[in-house]
Amino acid sequence: MNNFDIDIYADGAVIAEMVEAKKNGIKGFTTNPSLMKKAGLTDYMGFAQEALEKVSGLPISFEVFSDDFVTMKKEAEKISSLGENVFVKIPITNTKGESSAPLIKELSDEGISVNVTAILTIEQVKEVLPSFKEGSNNIVSIFAGRVADTGVDPIPLMKEAVELVKENGNAKLLWASCREVLNIKQAADLGVDIITVTTPVLNKLHMVGEDAKELSLETVRGFNSDVKDLGFSIL
Repeated sequence: MNNFDIDIYADGAVIAEMVEAKKNGIKGFTTNPSLMKKAGLTDYMGFAQEALEKVSGLPISFEVFSDDFVTMKKEAEKISSLGENVFVKIPITNTKGESSAPLIKELSDEGISVNVTAILTIEQVKEVLPSFKEGSNNIVSIFAGRVADTGVDPIPLMKEAVELVKENGNAKLLWASCREVLNIKQAADLGVDIITVTTPVLNKLHMVGEDAKELSLETVRGFNSDVKDLGFSIL
Protein backbone atom coordinates (compact mmCIF):
# COMPACT_ATOMS: atom_id res chain seq x y z
CA MET A 1 0.00 0.00 0.00
CA ASN A 2 2.75 2.47 0.90
CA ASN A 3 5.02 3.57 -1.95
CA PHE A 4 6.29 6.53 0.07
CA ASP A 5 8.89 6.82 2.84
CA ILE A 6 6.41 7.71 5.56
CA ASP A 7 4.15 5.84 7.98
CA ILE A 8 0.53 6.00 6.83
CA TYR A 9 -2.11 5.88 9.58
CA ALA A 10 -5.82 5.34 8.88
CA ASP A 11 -8.09 8.08 10.21
CA GLY A 12 -11.62 6.93 11.05
CA ALA A 13 -13.99 5.25 13.48
CA VAL A 14 -15.48 2.37 11.52
CA ILE A 15 -14.14 -0.93 12.86
CA ALA A 16 -14.58 -2.83 9.57
CA GLU A 17 -12.58 -0.18 7.70
CA MET A 18 -9.86 -0.27 10.37
CA VAL A 19 -9.55 -4.06 10.07
CA GLU A 20 -9.29 -3.79 6.28
CA ALA A 21 -6.68 -1.06 6.56
CA LYS A 22 -4.56 -3.23 8.85
CA LYS A 23 -4.71 -6.07 6.30
CA ASN A 24 -3.43 -3.62 3.69
CA GLY A 25 -0.36 -2.61 5.67
CA ILE A 26 -1.44 0.51 7.55
CA LYS A 27 1.03 1.40 10.34
CA GLY A 28 -1.40 2.89 12.88
CA PHE A 29 -4.74 4.55 13.53
CA THR A 30 -6.20 7.86 14.65
CA THR A 31 -9.75 8.87 15.45
CA ASN A 32 -11.59 11.85 16.92
CA PRO A 33 -15.04 12.88 18.22
CA SER A 34 -16.18 14.16 14.81
CA LEU A 35 -15.34 10.84 13.15
CA MET A 36 -17.08 8.95 15.96
CA LYS A 37 -20.20 11.07 15.49
CA LYS A 38 -20.11 10.45 11.73
CA ALA A 39 -19.82 6.70 12.35
CA GLY A 40 -22.88 6.81 14.63
CA LEU A 41 -21.05 5.52 17.70
CA THR A 42 -22.84 5.62 21.07
CA ASP A 43 -20.34 3.84 23.35
CA TYR A 44 -16.87 5.43 23.45
CA MET A 45 -15.11 2.87 25.64
CA GLY A 46 -16.84 -0.03 23.91
CA PHE A 47 -15.58 1.25 20.57
CA ALA A 48 -12.06 1.81 21.92
CA GLN A 49 -11.83 -1.69 23.41
CA GLU A 50 -13.15 -3.35 20.24
CA ALA A 51 -10.78 -1.33 18.07
CA LEU A 52 -7.81 -2.33 20.22
CA GLU A 53 -8.83 -5.96 19.99
CA LYS A 54 -9.35 -5.93 16.22
CA VAL A 55 -6.20 -3.94 15.30
CA SER A 56 -3.96 -5.07 18.14
CA GLY A 57 -0.25 -4.38 17.97
CA LEU A 58 -0.48 -1.05 16.14
CA PRO A 59 -0.42 2.46 17.62
CA ILE A 60 -3.85 4.01 17.96
CA SER A 61 -4.90 7.47 19.17
CA PHE A 62 -8.11 8.16 21.11
CA GLU A 63 -9.16 11.72 21.97
CA VAL A 64 -10.42 13.12 25.26
CA PHE A 65 -13.94 14.57 25.23
CA SER A 66 -13.91 17.06 28.10
CA ASP A 67 -13.20 20.77 27.73
CA ASP A 68 -11.89 21.41 31.24
CA PHE A 69 -8.37 20.31 32.05
CA VAL A 70 -9.15 18.57 35.34
CA THR A 71 -11.64 16.21 33.72
CA MET A 72 -9.47 15.97 30.63
CA LYS A 73 -6.64 14.59 32.76
CA LYS A 74 -8.89 11.92 34.28
CA GLU A 75 -10.11 10.91 30.82
CA ALA A 76 -6.55 10.78 29.53
CA GLU A 77 -5.47 8.49 32.35
CA LYS A 78 -8.40 6.15 31.70
CA ILE A 79 -7.77 6.07 27.94
CA SER A 80 -4.06 5.46 28.41
CA SER A 81 -4.77 2.48 30.69
CA LEU A 82 -6.40 0.64 27.76
CA GLY A 83 -3.06 -0.44 26.33
CA GLU A 84 0.63 0.27 25.79
CA ASN A 85 0.02 1.12 22.13
CA VAL A 86 -2.50 3.85 23.01
CA PHE A 87 -1.80 7.54 22.45
CA VAL A 88 -4.10 10.06 24.12
CA LYS A 89 -5.14 12.91 21.85
CA ILE A 90 -5.16 16.26 23.60
CA PRO A 91 -6.18 19.38 21.61
CA ILE A 92 -3.61 22.17 21.78
CA THR A 93 -6.23 24.42 23.44
CA ASN A 94 -9.67 24.09 24.97
CA THR A 95 -12.66 25.98 23.55
CA LYS A 96 -11.70 29.05 25.56
CA GLY A 97 -8.33 29.24 23.82
CA GLU A 98 -6.44 28.24 26.97
CA SER A 99 -3.22 26.34 26.32
CA SER A 100 -3.12 22.62 27.03
CA ALA A 101 0.67 22.65 27.44
CA PRO A 102 0.60 22.45 31.29
CA LEU A 103 -1.73 19.42 31.16
CA ILE A 104 0.38 17.77 28.47
CA LYS A 105 3.44 18.16 30.71
CA GLU A 106 1.60 16.52 33.62
CA LEU A 107 0.51 13.60 31.45
CA SER A 108 3.95 13.17 29.92
CA ASP A 109 5.54 13.19 33.37
CA GLU A 110 3.15 10.34 34.29
CA GLY A 111 4.43 8.29 31.37
CA ILE A 112 1.37 8.78 29.16
CA SER A 113 2.00 8.96 25.42
CA VAL A 114 0.30 12.07 24.07
CA ASN A 115 -0.85 12.98 20.58
CA VAL A 116 -1.24 16.77 20.58
CA THR A 117 -3.91 17.59 18.02
CA ALA A 118 -5.48 20.58 16.21
CA ILE A 119 -2.13 22.38 15.80
CA LEU A 120 -2.11 24.93 12.98
CA THR A 121 0.80 27.29 13.77
CA ILE A 122 4.53 26.97 14.32
CA GLU A 123 4.10 28.90 17.58
CA GLN A 124 1.90 26.08 18.89
CA VAL A 125 4.58 23.55 17.94
CA LYS A 126 7.20 25.54 19.85
CA GLU A 127 4.82 25.85 22.79
CA VAL A 128 4.15 22.13 23.21
CA LEU A 129 7.52 20.50 22.53
CA PRO A 130 9.07 21.49 25.89
CA SER A 131 6.13 19.79 27.65
CA PHE A 132 7.28 16.31 26.68
CA LYS A 133 9.30 14.33 29.20
CA GLU A 134 12.76 13.40 28.00
CA GLY A 135 12.73 9.94 26.46
CA SER A 136 8.93 9.89 26.13
CA ASN A 137 7.01 8.85 23.01
CA ASN A 138 4.56 11.40 21.61
CA ILE A 139 2.99 12.74 18.42
CA VAL A 140 2.64 16.33 17.23
CA SER A 141 -0.31 16.56 14.82
CA ILE A 142 -0.39 19.57 12.51
CA PHE A 143 -3.59 20.03 10.50
CA ALA A 144 -1.79 20.87 7.26
CA GLY A 145 -4.95 20.32 5.24
CA ARG A 146 -6.85 22.91 7.23
CA VAL A 147 -3.98 25.36 6.80
CA ALA A 148 -4.28 24.82 3.03
CA ASP A 149 -8.05 25.38 3.30
CA THR A 150 -7.29 28.96 4.35
CA GLY A 151 -5.39 29.57 1.12
CA VAL A 152 -1.98 29.30 2.80
CA ASP A 153 0.70 26.86 1.61
CA PRO A 154 1.38 24.50 4.56
CA ILE A 155 4.76 23.34 3.22
CA PRO A 156 6.90 26.05 4.94
CA LEU A 157 5.12 25.34 8.25
CA MET A 158 5.67 21.60 7.96
CA LYS A 159 9.28 22.03 6.88
CA GLU A 160 10.10 24.11 9.96
CA ALA A 161 8.15 21.73 12.19
CA VAL A 162 10.17 18.75 10.91
CA GLU A 163 13.36 20.38 12.16
CA LEU A 164 11.89 21.43 15.51
CA VAL A 165 10.42 18.00 16.27
CA LYS A 166 13.60 16.24 15.20
CA GLU A 167 15.68 18.52 17.43
CA ASN A 168 13.37 17.88 20.40
CA GLY A 169 13.66 14.10 20.01
CA ASN A 170 10.61 13.17 22.11
CA ALA A 171 7.91 13.12 19.44
CA LYS A 172 7.03 12.25 15.87
CA LEU A 173 5.51 14.76 13.48
CA LEU A 174 2.14 13.92 11.93
CA TRP A 175 0.55 15.57 8.86
CA ALA A 176 -3.18 15.64 9.65
CA SER A 177 -6.26 16.45 7.52
CA CYS A 178 -4.80 14.89 4.39
CA ARG A 179 -6.92 15.86 1.39
CA GLU A 180 -5.33 13.91 -1.49
CA VAL A 181 -2.65 11.37 -2.37
CA LEU A 182 -0.30 14.21 -3.35
CA ASN A 183 -0.21 15.23 0.32
CA ILE A 184 1.40 11.89 1.18
CA LYS A 185 4.23 12.55 -1.28
CA GLN A 186 4.63 16.12 -0.02
CA ALA A 187 4.84 14.96 3.58
CA ALA A 188 7.28 12.17 2.76
CA ASP A 189 9.53 14.52 0.76
CA LEU A 190 9.71 16.88 3.76
CA GLY A 191 10.66 14.10 6.17
CA VAL A 192 7.38 14.08 8.11
CA ASP A 193 7.12 10.88 10.18
CA ILE A 194 3.40 10.09 9.87
CA ILE A 195 0.40 11.09 7.80
CA THR A 196 -3.21 10.24 8.67
CA VAL A 197 -5.39 9.30 5.73
CA THR A 198 -9.16 8.79 5.53
CA THR A 199 -10.69 5.83 3.68
CA PRO A 200 -11.51 7.81 0.48
CA VAL A 201 -7.82 8.74 0.10
CA LEU A 202 -6.66 5.24 1.04
CA ASN A 203 -8.84 3.91 -1.76
CA LYS A 204 -6.89 6.01 -4.26
CA LEU A 205 -3.44 4.70 -3.37
CA HIS A 206 -3.65 2.07 -6.09
CA MET A 207 -3.49 4.97 -8.59
CA VAL A 208 0.07 5.90 -7.60
CA GLY A 209 2.31 5.52 -10.64
CA GLU A 210 -0.54 5.13 -13.14
CA ASP A 211 0.16 6.33 -16.68
CA ALA A 212 -1.54 9.69 -17.24
CA LYS A 213 -2.52 8.85 -20.83
CA GLU A 214 -4.14 5.60 -19.73
CA LEU A 215 -5.90 7.45 -16.90
CA SER A 216 -7.23 9.96 -19.43
CA LEU A 217 -8.63 7.13 -21.55
CA GLU A 218 -10.13 5.48 -18.49
CA THR A 219 -11.80 8.78 -17.55
CA VAL A 220 -13.36 9.20 -21.01
CA ARG A 221 -14.61 5.62 -20.91
CA GLY A 222 -16.20 6.37 -17.57
CA PHE A 223 -18.00 9.37 -19.04
CA ASN A 224 -19.18 7.22 -21.95
CA SER A 225 -20.52 4.56 -19.61
CA ASP A 226 -22.45 7.17 -17.65
CA VAL A 227 -23.89 8.62 -20.88
CA LYS A 228 -25.26 5.19 -21.79
CA ASP A 229 -26.75 4.78 -18.31
CA LEU A 230 -28.41 8.20 -18.50
CA GLY A 231 -29.92 7.53 -21.91
CA PHE A 232 -29.67 11.20 -22.86
CA SER A 233 -29.79 12.46 -26.44
CA ILE A 234 -28.65 15.88 -27.60
CA LEU A 235 -29.67 15.53 -31.28
